[in-house]
Amino acid sequence: MTAKPAAAAARATVYGYPRQGRNRELKKAIEGYWKGRVTADTLRQTAAGLRRGTWQQLAEAGVHDVPTGDFSYYDHVLDTSVMVGAVPERHREAVRADALDGYFAMARGTQDVAPLEMTKWFDTNYHYLVPELGPDTEFTADSAKQVAEFKEALALGLTPRPVLVGPVTYLLLAKAAPGVAADFEPLTLLDRLLPVYAEVLADLRAAGAEWVQLDEPALVQDRTPAELNAAARAYRELGGLADRPKLLVASYFGRLGEALPVLAKAPVDGLALDFTESGAGNLDDLAAAGGLPGKRLVAGVVNGRNIWINDYEKSLATLGTLLGLADHVDVSASSSLLHVPLDAAAESDIDPEVARWLAFAQQKTQEIVVLARGLSDGTEAIAAELAANRADLASRADAAITRDPAVRARTAAITDADGRRSQPYADRAVAQRAHLGLPLLPTTTIGSFPQTTELRTARADLRAGRIDEAGYEDRIKDEIREVLSFQEKAGLDVLVHGEPERNDMVQYFAEQLTGYLATQHGWVQSYGTRYVRPPVLAGDISRPEPMTVRWTTYAQSLTERPVKGMLTGPVTMLAWSFVRDDQPLGDTARQVALALRDEVNDLEAGGTSVIQVDEPALRETLPLRTAEHAAYLQWATESFRLATAGVRPDTQIHTHMCYAEFGDIVQAIDDLDADVISLEAARSHMQVARELAAHGYPREAGPGVYDIHSPRIPSADEAAALLRTGLEAIPAGRLWVNPDCGLKTRGWPETRASLENLVAAAREIRAELPTEAA
Repeated sequence: MTAKPAAAAARATVYGYPRQGRNRELKKAIEGYWKGRVTADTLRQTAAGLRRGTWQQLAEAGVHDVPTGDFSYYDHVLDTSVMVGAVPERHREAVRADALDGYFAMARGTQDVAPLEMTKWFDTNYHYLVPELGPDTEFTADSAKQVAEFKEALALGLTPRPVLVGPVTYLLLAKAAPGVAADFEPLTLLDRLLPVYAEVLADLRAAGAEWVQLDEPALVQDRTPAELNAAARAYRELGGLADRPKLLVASYFGRLGEALPVLAKAPVDGLALDFTESGAGNLDDLAAAGGLPGKRLVAGVVNGRNIWINDYEKSLATLGTLLGLADHVDVSASSSLLHVPLDAAAESDIDPEVARWLAFAQQKTQEIVVLARGLSDGTEAIAAELAANRADLASRADAAITRDPAVRARTAAITDADGRRSQPYADRAVAQRAHLGLPLLPTTTIGSFPQTTELRTARADLRAGRIDEAGYEDRIKDEIREVLSFQEKAGLDVLVHGEPERNDMVQYFAEQLTGYLATQHGWVQSYGTRYVRPPVLAGDISRPEPMTVRWTTYAQSLTERPVKGMLTGPVTMLAWSFVRDDQPLGDTARQVALALRDEVNDLEAGGTSVIQVDEPALRETLPLRTAEHAAYLQWATESFRLATAGVRPDTQIHTHMCYAEFGDIVQAIDDLDADVISLEAARSHMQVARELAAHGYPREAGPGVYDIHSPRIPSADEAAALLRTGLEAIPAGRLWVNPDCGLKTRGWPETRASLENLVAAAREIRAELPTEAA
């Protein structure tokens, strides 16, 4: 295909970029500030240096207008709450006393004040802080951050484009504040919010902004006519402002559908759309809407969420078609590059043949620039890049790593019976109670215990050769003994070994499965200062040998109480990895499930009676459109059952979920057929327990009573109050007591105190229960 040159040169741009720095400098500076080792001025200087480096790198690569305002100390939705003055009453004093400390208090809480709730950003692995709003919320504009960062980039001689979370998405992501009726709809505040956005836009225009990007990803979800009318009203009002910058409304993560004609007709100056596989349909919908005459189209043809190289010829074909649908077409990724690591060139340990297939943020930026040049000047101008791209794509398609005949034969032989337990839950529950002998309201933790400096040092010493394998294992055994001793003394009923040998709940398993690749520098922000290195799922999956059995059986040998075997489920193994894009996700999930089934069976054979297979990503991977839910949930729940259904009736299967709202997948939770599920519930005040009850969920559940995402220590009274709320929905004979999530990111002092309070609360409530509660 030879693209015809556009009337005006196509420009390359990006919607946003990773924030952390090449060596996670931002994380280190923020955590140093929290610990008092870094001053506020030093933190600000570090942040300014990272912003400056990012903008200059983008400009040098050939990006025309660089995004500003997408940088954040913690979360861009929290930044938006500050921008519009939506600070919860309980945090206002802290914000007035010190804006930076008050900001972090909203994100993390303090010992006396709870933080904002945190949940997943659409179907990504990123988490945002949920705005709390009510009918009395009054918005006030604070454009200081946006204006300051715009001026920083302008001073460097660049063309900045401020990025804001759009008003409709902001309200649709919000929830009713504590004490406000649960049926309150934040979108009813739109008319109150729009003048604040107008003021921010005016401030940016006065500072010199030509374009401002307003992100509206919520519009790619199913939306009611009232919500679509609200979007039309919002952009009719903002687009009609007399003195404003040009407005680019950006959508990503999927097809706009019925929202596309709404935005196409709005008096805005440009739209940004996803034209990758996730946005399938946007091209046809745009043509059906009559295109974007008189407007700028930013075409997201490079996948902003996965790490495989772009298919240049395919993207150029799409771009060529788009030239007839808008006055001006520019090139971008399908979303912010926040969701991918920084630079694939830093991965020196990956096979060079495989490295050819990888594109992180820096490489994706180069792809965008190449495509913009090809669109403007024709394919002859990028002939060398096209030839190299064809060779790289062919290399991947023909690679031996991608297909294992034995794995494919085993997957093809799966039957329905492989995904069913041998007895129904009611019979299993009787067998498990007799076998385990647990009390009412049994107490446990989710799995991990604090990853101390000593543990991280031990891993570093092993990698550097300062200790040998035997010395490293001795340190791990010492940690397991300490963790078990504490749990026994604290009075927990079902113990865990604490996972001291694990670097990450997905990476640890990925490193032991064929088909996965691990990165050394592929850090991606999960929330705040929490960064993960998602492994790369490049080929067919199998388990060469047991992965956890040795450490779990060692831990069980140290105690008479049951010790849980801890595994990560197939959906989460996919969701928290960069998955292959050359076969359906369901096929890959079944491969992972069979590998985990072997591990589950080996744990049981080794004497483990309680096995937890975590699926925190089950909800977050739910497609954004309702029409796609059933197909996803069918293979997602099937893969979990395939991993867990091969055990005896008296072996108790647990699962765990967090970071999301679960009301719309309760049936899927039921379909997992796990004996016990633990869920995040502390920040939402046991909402999930009520949702389970409304569904008639028949099995055991542990809605969390300890919010581990905050450094504050919940008192025994606070945990007991949450338990009493949980008992209003779940009978005592089926209610477990546990934290919201694993304790890896917490320190030992707060962990000890919080778990002791959790056990004390369980004992207090047990003493109040009638004997017939059992």
